[in-house]
Amino acid sequence: MTTPEERLRPRPLDRFAAAEHLLDLTASLRVLRSESRASANGHRQIALMHEGPVRLVLFAFEAQGRLPQHSAPGWVTIHVLRGTVRVQTTEALHLLRSGTLLSLAPGVLHDVEASEESDVLLGIYPEAARPA
Repeated sequence: MTTPEERLRPRPLDRFAAAEHLLDLTASLRVLRSESRASANGHRQIALMHEGPVRLVLFAFEAQGRLPQHSAPGWVTIHVLRGTVRVQTTEALHLLRSGTLLSLAPGVLHDVEASEESDVLLGIYPEAARPA
């Protein structure tokens, strides 16, 4: 378990406690890219929002940084803020450039790889239970 002195960021409960959240993506990316610890799989990430059904995660990818194949239990949006990323699904290879957004249905297997240093905002929106 890390001590408060070892933490790089405030605890999620502290970050998500307010009723309103103004998110400065540029400042958050600056902080992510300046962290002293080594990145994992060529990227750093921080959850910006994890409240109820909404999850927003900001990624700072190094060139060739990747997320191995996985799926999510809800709709996914992959919004490239800067750079270029490749998203491979079982159906297609998507090349996403700055300003593009890909949405994936729940359970779609995909992996992500940055062709160059890239910044990505990921959204996960779990489906509500459907009425019988």
